[in-house]
Amino acid sequence: MNYASFVALDGSPTWGIVADGTAYDLGPSGANLAPSLRAAVEQGIFGTVAGEQYRTAPARAEEEIEYLPAITDPGKILCIGVNYRSHQQETGRAAHQAEQKAPTVFTRFADSQMGHRQPARMPATTNEFDYEGEMALVIGKEAFHVAEEDAFDHVAGYGAYNDFSVRDWQLATTQWTPGKNFPGTGAFGPYLVPAADLGDVDKLTLETRVNGETRQKASVADLYFSIPQLISYVTGFTRLSPGDVIVTGTPGGVGRFMTPSGLLAEGDVVEVEITGLGVLRNTVERVS
Repeated sequence: MNYASFVALDGSPTWGIVADGTAYDLGPSGANLAPSLRAAVEQGIFGTVAGEQYRTAPARAEEEIEYLPAITDPGKILCIGVNYRSHQQETGRAAHQAEQKAPTVFTRFADSQMGHRQPARMPATTNEFDYEGEMALVIGKEAFHVAEEDAFDHVAGYGAYNDFSVRDWQLATTQWTPGKNFPGTGAFGPYLVPAADLGDVDKLTLETRVNGETRQKASVADLYFSIPQLISYVTGFTRLSPGDVIVTGTPGGVGRFMTPSGLLAEGDVVEVEITGLGVLRNTVERVS
């Protein structure tokens, strides 16, 4: 089942289920099952809504809705850097794999996010705007000091993510946070899909396309630090709550390391497609 956050007819944020080309409003402006998708996760509603609950809700064509980030207001967004073997190779870090004992973690702020079909905002001050197709997971219940064998029990669902990066700001120092938090650079969606609907996530394939050209393609099984390892590590230093997000890393094929350069320009259309999670599409727009 595809859950999503979007704008209601009255202009307020809402959430619901998208099925067969129709978006059903389950938020305050519709069936009022919960105030937001994050709240639905917190209340245990996410993943349990049946047809008789949503098909009578206010509805309109999916093509008419304005998408919001799948989780609009996560308390924490923790992103994992250089976590696919192919990306380690293109960045020159593969030789140090044996020395890496823990994942690289950086933060993204909730207000830097945007939804499916919303513009990816390239700042006027940079010509080093890049894409990073990733898979994100959303925490479903309180998680602190979680053992790897229990990690999947804490995952509510998964969605596609594009961690658009302003490379000159990212790489100006050893701390990546500035280049990862410009407004309109964290695309999340279009859907959040319950973990129970997907089965073994290691069998999923991630593909990123720029203007129709495949730039990244990898199996989720190629993650260097697995999802259980990531959850165990992150909850070793911080408590995660329902609705918090972990963005698991990007494969090789980012624009910065292509020859010639594959960095983005205004008007480029970037798509991230993951098996069972839909296609996340954003068009690059230069902003002042």
